[in-house]
This record gives sequence, structure tokens and C-alpha cells, in this order.
Amino acid sequence: MDAILSIKPQFVKEIIAGRKSYEFRKKGFKEHIRKVYVYASSPICRIVGEFTLGDILEGKPEDIWSLTGKHAGITREYFNEYYNQREIAFALEIKSFVAYDEPINPYITLERFTPPQSFCYVRHGLQMIK
Repeated sequence: MDAILSIKPQFVKEIIAGRKSYEFRKKGFKEHIRKVYVYASSPICRIVGEFTLGDILEGKPEDIWSLTGKHAGITREYFNEYYNQREIAFALEIKSFVAYDEPINPYITLERFTPPQSFCYVRHGLQMIK
């Protein structure tokens, strides 16, 4: 199974630049994910690339930061604010990110597409729509 992650454009830039090797989430996947498609949220509103999912780290926010902070692509303040009052944090390792030459407009290519709040599952991949 694959997934589409909504990521803010400023963080997509950090991924492309190689400064962000982890994407942080408050919830983990319930399915085994092999590939992640990156949906750059407003104002871009396009699927701009994909990556292979590496390790998924789960733990207390302070422990996750100590493991990932040097490759987080975000500030410690932003991380703390994101996980405020949370006991568990998830860090998704970004491996082999590929930026698309032509971003995909999911509103045209995917039936009934709604931008995921955090992520959504994709059963058949996006190869058929490129």
C-alpha cells in the first residue's frame, strides 16, 4: 500500500534541499506503506514528488527529537509546538526523494480527490495517472 502525505510547501522545500530527512506526524500508519507521495498543500495544491519510506520512529517527543533533530528540517520550537501536550511522536524517514518534473494535479487525475488532513492511503499507486 502507498500513501499521500500533505506537507506544507516550506517543508517540501526543505525535503528537496536535502535538509529534511524526517516527516513528523501525530499518528502512525495502520497499513504497511512502501511509497509516499508528497502533496504540497496550499497554495501549491499538487503532488510534487515521492519517496520510499524508511524507518518509522515512535516514542516520546523528546526522544524522537534527540534522534532526528539534526535532520528534521524544522526548528525545535516548531517541533515542540506541534507535539504540545502529546505523549507520542512519529518520525517517518524520507529515503530516495524524487521531485516530479511536472507536478500532478490530483483534482484532475484522481477521482473525488480531497486533500488529506494528514495522510490518506492509495491502493493502486499513482503510476497510472502520470
